[in-house]
Amino acid sequence: MNLPNILTLVRIAMVPVVILFFILDEPFWALGIFLLAGFTDVLDGWIARKYNLITAFGQVMDPLADKLMLMTTLICLYITGRVPLAVPIIVVVKEWTMITAAALLYRKNIIQPANLFGKLSTLLFTVAVILSFMSDYVAPLHTVFLFLSTGVAVFAMVNYGFKVIRMNPHLFKK
Repeated sequence: MNLPNILTLVRIAMVPVVILFFILDEPFWALGIFLLAGFTDVLDGWIARKYNLITAFGQVMDPLADKLMLMTTLICLYITGRVPLAVPIIVVVKEWTMITAAALLYRKNIIQPANLFGKLSTLLFTVAVILSFMSDYVAPLHTVFLFLSTGVAVFAMVNYGFKVIRMNPHLFKK
């Protein structure tokens, strides 16, 4: 267990805190936790690369932490009427597909790091979520960013899948 992995676990622990702030009708505190989680994601990645602290645990749990935070926040934003239902549905299906695929690949000792499109999707979703918290003031701009980031995320998943297949053709041989 190293500092980047601890930050990842802290980020996972932030997920119920976001839910709590939505339940308490404190959306800007929920946004603050979402942004703090994003900061810890950047920080743990930077520390892991700079100090060569990259671990298999971190490669698996870091994206899982991000996925849990994003799915939770989007579902809460939908429940509070800030995002259209299609976005959390698509994102949840996409993320659970990615989690399942990653778990199956991990069992075969295959860990595929995030690709450029995945990182772009994360950036766009961060902007979309921030705008969604301010949807009363920026509509329909937040919806444009939500669908743009969702489209990039789906494209990233397809691109990721093709990359895994191309780099591991033995997975499909009898």
